Amino acid sequence: MRQGFSAGMRGALVPFCILLCSAAAPVDWSHAKRVEDVASDYKFTPNHLVFQRGVAYRLHLVNRGQEMHEFHSQAFFAAIDMRNPQILNSDRDEIDLPPGDQKVLYFVARQAGRFKLYCPDHDWAGMTGEIEIR
Repeated sequence: MRQGFSAGMRGALVPFCILLCSAAAPVDWSHAKRVEDVASDYKFTPNHLVFQRGVAYRLHLVNRGQEMHEFHSQAFFAAIDMRNPQILNSDRDEIDLPPGDQKVLYFVARQAGRFKLYCPDHDWAGMTGEIEIR
């Protein structure tokens, strides 16, 4: 019985091991890039957010409006790895922001794409946007 891997099999495993090892590397959250998004009555500022895959971010969300606002983007939340997923609502599709509140989401984007952002209670008034992961 032969034990071990042939040279061809070892060569095929090297990229897999590099990918697996790099994915498991711990994130240094103290160097997370800070991005702020402000919810005011009926708009997000900015309403287009751009993130890079593999970069640690600290998304600071602020509600400067007089009403409850939600940062809703189910597909975006599915495309990131979060340090603090408990910040999401129970459906895991939005972050609720009461008037005057602020919250911080720590994450690393892992999947490229464009994702709709909106406040479900105020999208009719134009409180919409887009999140892009490159």
